[in-house]
Amino acid sequence: MAIRKVIRMGHPTLRKIAELVPVSELKTPEFKQLLIDMYETMKHEGGIGIAAPQIDVSKQVTLIELPENNSRYGDLEGTPLMVIINPVIKDLTTEHQGFWEGCLSVPGLRGFVERPKKVQIDYVNEHGEPKQIIAEDFLATVFQHELDHLFGKLYIDRITDTTKISYNEEFSQFVNAHPDDQLDE
Repeated sequence: MAIRKVIRMGHPTLRKIAELVPVSELKTPEFKQLLIDMYETMKHEGGIGIAAPQIDVSKQVTLIELPENNSRYGDLEGTPLMVIINPVIKDLTTEHQGFWEGCLSVPGLRGFVERPKKVQIDYVNEHGEPKQIIAEDFLATVFQHELDHLFGKLYIDRITDTTKISYNEEFSQFVNAHPDDQLDE
């Protein structure tokens, strides 16, 4: 197991479309090690998701795990670890919701991002099995945030109101200035 360095905004890998992962690669020791390293890195950094490009690996792989009973995220329902490979995402509604987002690759900042409230993700899991998930509410935001990394996007690209960007140190004061906005760390 190895904790990898999380690359930051400005690194060119974060702005590239990541490569599709051939199904034949899923059973290799190198790919299995990549998944272990991603998970260990995500946990070490305190994240709820991580994409391979964030550790400078240009592959369409992301991990998502929402912890249960975590005061940081309120009364959210937890999810088990999901390994998402070669995803295709589709909006299922025109209704949007907004959350304050942060990112391991954009340390020290948060921004308010509005995204579709309900999405469908078709993907393969780590065993090469085709899967589909319908994600709503906060989970939909998490999926969209993580999958953006696979297509060269960061959450800051999606901020429409630049007055809703804050350094973490000033965040609590800033949220008080926008009490109707929801929180997503």
